[in-house]
Parts: sequence; structure tokens; C-alpha cells
Amino acid sequence: MTPPSSHNTPAGSPHDRAGRPPDPSPEPSHGPNPDPSADRTPERAPDVVRSRFDRGVVRVAQFAAWLVFIAMAISVYEVIMRYGFGAPTSWVHETVVMLVAVSFCLGGPAALASNRHIRVKVLYDAVGPRFRLWLDRFNDLVTFGFCLGMTYAAWVMFYGASHNPLGEWQLERSGTSWNPPFPALVKGMILTAVAIMCVQALIHLIQSIKGKPAPDAPEGGAD
Repeated sequence: MTPPSSHNTPAGSPHDRAGRPPDPSPEPSHGPNPDPSADRTPERAPDVVRSRFDRGVVRVAQFAAWLVFIAMAISVYEVIMRYGFGAPTSWVHETVVMLVAVSFCLGGPAALASNRHIRVKVLYDAVGPRFRLWLDRFNDLVTFGFCLGMTYAAWVMFYGASHNPLGEWQLERSGTSWNPPFPALVKGMILTAVAIMCVQALIHLIQSIKGKPAPDAPEGGAD
């Protein structure tokens, strides 16, 4: 006598070929989620600014961040022209260097404005609010003095890049076949950035002298 074949099993039968019923699938849980926020992506903390001037710096820096995207776009254009059409450009490389340099220059004022600069807070977190205020005053004073000295040094550098030995206005150029005045422009941007930071540090110093504490940095640091 021939054993029953699997072809004799009716469709939709709850038994498998060996004649055993399939394992029951686990029932989906219909209970409430104990932690509704667990599935949410944590939002980035807003930037902490200490003055209206800082808020303006942050907004300008947000627009300046697009310079990196422009640098990437023209770099792709250079690759296509060089390797796809055999027509390399003479301006892309120097333009990319200038755009990235400008974005880096504005990164300093943006970090100082939004309180996202790198700090060592071991002592700061270990003391009380009154001593923290004195630390704020000391930090702001040192920052202002440093930025003031950097502004003077940047002015000397920019003056040498924008004037010839006779004292006449003449921008320093790259010396390549295209020969743009980007070296002088970048040095001028460095001067602008450290001068902005000098104003920021002075405003912060005045605020700390008046007894206004520095705001806490947002969670996550400089992300």
C-alpha cells in the first residue's frame, strides 16, 4: 500500500508535508508603546547666543556654509571637463581653495557666537554659580585680549597683501596663469573674522562684568 502523497493534501491545509501542524506565529503586540519618544529622532538643540550681534553672526554663517556646497559642485564640474571632455579648467582649483578658506574663517565667529567652541570644563563644572561668573569674566578677558592681538596681526598681514612697497593699493595675486587676487581676499577675510570675534569677545566681557552668566552649551557639543 502506497503512503499518501503530499499532492493529496488539500490546499490551505494547516498540516505540512510531514503531517505536522505548522508552528503558530507570535501574536502581534497591541499594547501601548511604553516609551513613545524611543522611535523619534532626537532633535538638535538650538544654538545658544549671548547677544543680538551673535545671532546675526550665526545667520550669516548659515548662508556662508553653502560655500562648501558650491566648492563641491565646481569640483565635480572640473572632473567632468577634465576626464570626460579633455578640457581641464584653469580656475576651479584656486576657486575651491578660496571658498573653503572663507568658510573656515567664518567658522570661528560662528562657534564663538553659538557657544560651541571646544572647552575644558572640569573646573568650571566643579564650582558654584558665583565662582563660575568670575571664570566667565576671566575667560572673556583673555579671549578679548587674544582676539585683539590677532586682529592687529591680521591687519599687518592684509596690509602687506594689499599694498606694494611704495604704499600703493595693489592686491597680492596667486602668480598662476589665471592669476586671481585670491591670496589678498583670503587674508582680508581672516582680518574680518578675527575683528568680528574681537567685537564678540568685548560684548561677552561687558555682559559678564554686569553679572550676566554665559549660557550653557547645547547638548552634543559642536555637532
